[in-house]
Amino acid sequence: LEQHGLRAGFYGHVSAGCLHIRPFMDLQRAGEVARMRAVAEEVRDLVVEFGGSNSSEHGDGLVRSEFNRQLFGDALYGAMRGVKRLFDPHGRLNPGKKVDAPAMTEHLREPALPIPVKLTTHFEFAEGMHGHANRCARIGACRKSADSGTMCPSFMATRDEQHSTRGRANALVKALSAPDPRAALGDQRLHEILDLCLECKACKRECPLSIDMAALKAETLAHHYERHGVPLRARAFGNIRRLNRIGSAFAPWSNWLAGLPPARALVRAIGIEVRRPLPVFQRRTLAKWFRSRQRTPLAVPRANADRKARGPVVFLADSFTSYTEPWIGRAAIELLEHAGWDVQLASDVCCGRALISKGLLRQAKAQHAALIRQLAPAAQQGIPIVGVEPSCVLTLKDELPALAPRDEGAVVIARQTRLVDELLVEAIDDGGLAIDRSRVNGRRILFHGHCHQKAAGATTASTALLERLTTGQVVTLDAGCCGMAGSFGFEREHYELSMQIGGMRLFPALNAEATETRIAATGVSCRQQIAHGTGRHADHPVVLLHNAIRGTTGTI
Repeated sequence: LEQHGLRAGFYGHVSAGCLHIRPFMDLQRAGEVARMRAVAEEVRDLVVEFGGSNSSEHGDGLVRSEFNRQLFGDALYGAMRGVKRLFDPHGRLNPGKKVDAPAMTEHLREPALPIPVKLTTHFEFAEGMHGHANRCARIGACRKSADSGTMCPSFMATRDEQHSTRGRANALVKALSAPDPRAALGDQRLHEILDLCLECKACKRECPLSIDMAALKAETLAHHYERHGVPLRARAFGNIRRLNRIGSAFAPWSNWLAGLPPARALVRAIGIEVRRPLPVFQRRTLAKWFRSRQRTPLAVPRANADRKARGPVVFLADSFTSYTEPWIGRAAIELLEHAGWDVQLASDVCCGRALISKGLLRQAKAQHAALIRQLAPAAQQGIPIVGVEPSCVLTLKDELPALAPRDEGAVVIARQTRLVDELLVEAIDDGGLAIDRSRVNGRRILFHGHCHQKAAGATTASTALLERLTTGQVVTLDAGCCGMAGSFGFEREHYELSMQIGGMRLFPALNAEATETRIAATGVSCRQQIAHGTGRHADHPVVLLHNAIRGTTGTI
């Protein structure tokens, strides 16, 4: 594949030594059919050399049957032809399969189709938007029951093909093959098919072809809004940082007003579910605390004067840690400082996660430009950029370079960005953070990771952090998506489905736990959903660590 300049998706079955390889190729491009055949012939020769089978579990069909003479040899191939003639002397039953096959380059569908119109997109898809959607091999790994993994939450709940990753990919391929793909992306039926995508990004990890339906949906929404305008609710949720800042500025009055009937009526009018509790704004934001505090050491079990200086670190003050849950940011910053880091607070930039999820990609790119100007100089010096909210941290690692692929600042920021859990685990392991085990009881901890964190394979540090702060058992739940997914669970038409998704695995797992079990969750949406769906409180792991070092059980 590398020799031919190709990338591919790989999946298969380890026990049987079966490997499926799906090269990403556009057979409508000049020379691609010949390149496909060249790769297939080289693979065939490797299979023959190592005594393998070319077709594995799915049979030879029209694609591989022409290679059977080379694979089996003249004698066995002749016997196969004899059996075929014996039972099918007139060649009526599946002609061209196994023996006497046409060339694999005949009967190809894509070269006979009209060439899709090139579409300018905000995201840079390596194969184009059409090619990325067309990665789907139609094997239906997304059509699974709600017993493991995360992909695809809405299909697990509805069992409807149109709500699977495969169904959405097929619908997008059809739209992007239209003579006017821009108009097709604005089609209401397509909008309905993509509507229940929670943008959990599980497909990017669990789909064998790594289809990024979250990016495809955001791109489609951007084109849909170009034709139909942006709804008020989408504008509100997309600009949640600004709304949170205003709410905090007027707290506690804003919290009181939000509970009054006129405010609830307004909330209902723009399509927000009134049964869903609204976030509580905090008057003392993280930035206010950071500016006004006196830096006093944590109450720790031993003097830590000999801790090593680790240099500067930039802490990303996300929209929720800043205005609705500042105690999580305070815990993280105090722990970093106690471990020897010099914390610099980035409180006036935004990752653009909310704008991206609502398809407001032009605004997101504008926010990214400001973020790059501020954070790139630090990143280029090798300074780590950390945060506590996985969706925001991982936006800098994923969507930021995808929306600004030729900006070196975006690339270096993505490279330097990490979850704060990683730095804290390193500090514990090298002695920079000391936990007095006598203060830590053996209570069991249940950990629910954020979907974006799981999609990026980034739950390891959070689990490791929890394992280091308790003598009890740490259980990482395989409970799929919580169903909240940022604004999705707030939207009136999605509320019931949101609760249904949470009720498939997550709520029962938590309800089955003893009251003394501690619940940990890294995502703000996950903690909101857990509280609403089960009545149980979930802490961010850094709060549990801070409490363990202080020897307390409450919040800061």
